[in-house]
Amino acid sequence: MKIKTLETFCNQYVGFVRVTTDTGATGWGQVSNYNSDITCQIFHRQVARWALGADARDIAALTDTIPEREHKFPGSYLMRALTGLDTALWDLRGKLEGKSVCELLGGKPRPFPVYASSMKRGEITPKDEAARFIKLRDKHGYDAFKFRVGKECGHDQDEWPGRTDEIVPLIRKTLPGARLLVDANSSYTPKKAIEVGRMLQDNGIIHFEEPCPYWEYHWTKEVTEALDLDVTGGEQDCDLTLWRFMTDMKAVDVVQPDVCYMGGINRTLKVVEMAKKAGLPVTPHAANQSMVTVFTLHLMGAIPNAGPYVEFSIEGEDYYPWDRGLYEPALVARDGKVQIPDQPGWGVEISKAWLEKATYQKSEL
Repeated sequence: MKIKTLETFCNQYVGFVRVTTDTGATGWGQVSNYNSDITCQIFHRQVARWALGADARDIAALTDTIPEREHKFPGSYLMRALTGLDTALWDLRGKLEGKSVCELLGGKPRPFPVYASSMKRGEITPKDEAARFIKLRDKHGYDAFKFRVGKECGHDQDEWPGRTDEIVPLIRKTLPGARLLVDANSSYTPKKAIEVGRMLQDNGIIHFEEPCPYWEYHWTKEVTEALDLDVTGGEQDCDLTLWRFMTDMKAVDVVQPDVCYMGGINRTLKVVEMAKKAGLPVTPHAANQSMVTVFTLHLMGAIPNAGPYVEFSIEGEDYYPWDRGLYEPALVARDGKVQIPDQPGWGVEISKAWLEKATYQKSEL
């Protein structure tokens, strides 16, 4: 079964990929979000050319060899484009075998726990963040929440003076029984991160994400060794050599690859295996409700070292005007869990109305 055509449908924020074989079988995937229009150009120029005519069932061979064929371009954009091929082929395989991707990976579709993930920092006051967490808890049954501290790549600065010191105890007081996570987005030097981390521990925070600039692995390891709570990270990393370095040195307590940044399911599974050998759990980054969350749910329903929950964005159209109405059925949190789709492939259908408005490109034999 050979790959005959590869099509993309995109706007600036989202890009879908459709693979069609010489038998007429199809599958749908997605390149990574953000500048997806650029990523789709890379997909057709540097990914599709190597995939056309190849065996559609041998996903591993393609995702291993295409980075070698494009070895002068080892960075993020190539991996973001490769994700579109990988995920479309997994969907194709699932439909051919009548199984969900979760089942193909050895898991079982089921309701999976999620944590309510806030993306806001400068746009929301601590008081308003606490208030919306209460509403979401009551509506969706969340018992775990993540909010932002520090400032993105902040050089030890806060988003505004005193914000972190205010929001941490306020959220803890507001949600006394909840599991609380925070994300610093590369905010701190080790000294400051340890200082903040001890304050987090005093307030019962259990997860301190990306405390230091993510490329400073030894800084992050210093923080990990100094604190008792889980220090986590890895969302930005797509280089498997750096992942091996990070897991071997145990720079973090929990690894957080992003399926779409990594290059798809197959390459993410390599990180999962590295983490398993190091005795580390996996809680991937999935910071919006495009297909990245669908991919992550299927993955987490199958891997042996899955963390306790999947990230689930709580932002609406005011923050992400582009991540709704992409596919059906939409993911919905109930009792703090989201159902892993159980139909063949990814178990969702891409919106025809969305596709009709998208920029279209096609590569074929």
